[in-house]
Amino acid sequence: MSELGEELRKRIHPIETVDRSVLEVLDYTYGQKRDISVYIDQPEFTSLCPLSALPDFGRITIRYTPAEKIVELKSLKYYLLQYRNVGVFYEHVVNRILDDLVAVLAPHFMEVVGAFTPRGGITTTVTVKHGTERD
Repeated sequence: MSELGEELRKRIHPIETVDRSVLEVLDYTYGQKRDISVYIDQPEFTSLCPLSALPDFGRITIRYTPAEKIVELKSLKYYLLQYRNVGVFYEHVVNRILDDLVAVLAPHFMEVVGAFTPRGGITTTVTVKHGTERD
């Protein structure tokens, strides 16, 4: 591997370095009265390719129906920023985000979509869900 390639690979952190404890939750007082759909869009998501250490760019969309808790948005931003130096495949990152958010929020329903920019002429969109959408 070239010197540059070795230098890039030194920047990769494992996914285990992402700390979900930065996620702050707030009480949602209307959870027993009515269902709402919360839609969060992060159009500047970055992580690293675990093979090449080159940056991957994408849009993470989170949609959920809260039960008793909602996520505080600044803490979510800091949580997602942790992936900037993490080497992770697209399929793994959306699953990890879903797992972490479900663990702290326990929503009725949640969907995480990762729409990643083209690499080598191929675009990838990954969707993962928890629970069942309620009418």
